[in-house]
Amino acid sequence: MNATDNQWQFSQIPNIEESNFNKILERFYSLGVAGLTRENIQNSLDGRLNDNDQPIVVTIKLGKIDRQSIPGIDSIVERINSLEGRNGYAKETISHMKATMQEKELRYISFEDSNTRGLTGAKYGQSNSKDHTWGIYAYNKGVHFEEKDEKFEASRGGSHGVGKIASNAASDLHMMFFANCDKEGEKHLGGTIQLIEHQYKNAYYRSTGYFAKLGGSNFLPFENKFGGIFEKQTRGLKIVIPFLRKSFYKEDEIIRSVCDSFFVAILEKKLIVQINDLVIDASTIEDIVSNPNYYEQDISAMKKVFTPLYVRTYKNETSHVIEIPHGSSTFKFNLYFNYDEQIPKGRVAIIRTIGMKIEDFMVKNNSTKPFNGVLIGSSDEDVYLKSLENESHTKISSDDIKNPELKKQAKKFISNLTKELLKVIDEAVRKHNPVDGKINTSDILYTMELDFKENLAESFGTIKIKNGRNIVTSDEGKNAEIAPAKEKRKKRGTENPVKPKQTGIRRKSNKPDKGDEKSAVEDVKDEFKINPYRVERLLLNDQEIIQLNLTGDPDVSKAVRCNLKFNIVDGMGKEYMGEFNMLANYVKVIDKNTNAECKVEKDAIKNVSVKKGYVNLQLALQPAYNRSLKFIYYVEV
Repeated sequence: MNATDNQWQFSQIPNIEESNFNKILERFYSLGVAGLTRENIQNSLDGRLNDNDQPIVVTIKLGKIDRQSIPGIDSIVERINSLEGRNGYAKETISHMKATMQEKELRYISFEDSNTRGLTGAKYGQSNSKDHTWGIYAYNKGVHFEEKDEKFEASRGGSHGVGKIASNAASDLHMMFFANCDKEGEKHLGGTIQLIEHQYKNAYYRSTGYFAKLGGSNFLPFENKFGGIFEKQTRGLKIVIPFLRKSFYKEDEIIRSVCDSFFVAILEKKLIVQINDLVIDASTIEDIVSNPNYYEQDISAMKKVFTPLYVRTYKNETSHVIEIPHGSSTFKFNLYFNYDEQIPKGRVAIIRTIGMKIEDFMVKNNSTKPFNGVLIGSSDEDVYLKSLENESHTKISSDDIKNPELKKQAKKFISNLTKELLKVIDEAVRKHNPVDGKINTSDILYTMELDFKENLAESFGTIKIKNGRNIVTSDEGKNAEIAPAKEKRKKRGTENPVKPKQTGIRRKSNKPDKGDEKSAVEDVKDEFKINPYRVERLLLNDQEIIQLNLTGDPDVSKAVRCNLKFNIVDGMGKEYMGEFNMLANYVKVIDKNTNAECKVEKDAIKNVSVKKGYVNLQLALQPAYNRSLKFIYYVEV
């Protein structure tokens, strides 16, 4: 150890081996002030008292302070002036640090909690004892203190031990302080700064510096007599970040981050957050998320941020249990679910038991369905979700799991979660879009949207055209010649020949009277069944957009006009001929290629233009239109 000054300590090393800044700084910097706020409030929730029913209170302050009021600033200025960058990024960062530390008045942010334990064993400093959380928090990198109470530990948000550096990432100098008041009322101040390995006064030093004094060979904290923004008078912890980055100095983003990540903890009265003069608690959060200064209020425009929807869903909907099989056990989650046709993007907020949101979960192939959900487990579910979180606690994933078997189990869990949520979504779709009574669907089997296209494509992957050739469209929409049906069956292992399905037919108009055969022949049209991968379909509130890609073969795409027919199909690809009445379902149809209105008959849309091989329609829907129906599309040319 080296004691060239009595406030900031850097460990001496024989030579410089690492010339880069800690890469974790970049990762947390990219999360912005929202990530900083999330990380520090999560740490406060983890520090809650076991025997206290009072909500944790976190006070966040943004302000300006004089540079000279920062403890040990002069020695840090000397250190930074001694830094030498070995690459472009390091040189740029050092240059920015040097310019920033010359400012006399600077920005800061602080996070102070109460009704928490604070850190223990501060007076022992770097003791290396598992019972002294001060030593773990202050002097150990990548270490997460684990509670002896396994149930309590499972509910805590932290697990990776890297989130502590989030506060350093928020400072232009990578500097942060922490003031602690423990159970005995003892008050101490510590801090860290993240530089690079450097030469200083003819010696080499590690990149991390600690605001501490030396007690033999160990670091010891200072008794907190520094006052001002650094004092902490009540039990708990206070984080102070001087030289706050300008991009982090945004009160409205902090307010949104609190509501986005902790709306359940706040509604359950586990957490109160005060940001300067604004208090966010169970009585105010609904007003805040309903305030257009903070959140978009038009439901149809909520496409990226869903907090107002989550709050309403959690407050207004009754939960029901969904079960997720996992190995020999079953996880049980409470799901609060709301189906609303105005919602443009369907998401499920996955919540830890401390009341912190992990992510806006997208259900595969259902991200544009009109629903909103909140999913919360209990202690067993929390333990498993914790194992799936990334280091910033913003996503569940199997990506970071190294054990092959555990990785496989994680993928299976996420897949099973998706399947169970799909059941809920499909049931809501059927409930809110009942069949109008004209179609007998008692024997129709519905399957998940996830499998629909695969089943449908297999039922008619071939389009037959006039000259007798067969073509098939792959998932990517490319065309390729296919083998005769007999050869195809051999490849699949089918021994008994099956008569090939007629996937394209020639249909005539009404049988002509004698003497009028010439005009009748001219009315004969070829009819083609369109592969589902050639169809793009978008359902909006009161209209539908359909695009058909007919570029797969020149005999079809060269047409300039066509008629369209729709047949209902169930989830297994079974087709129901002539069951769909277009006049009863569409108010009008606009040809977007020409902006002209198309003629709609009971069984067809007439005289639709084909432009460069594409059909583009905008269909105004009747109020009773059944949005859950699936179709096979036919083109007459």
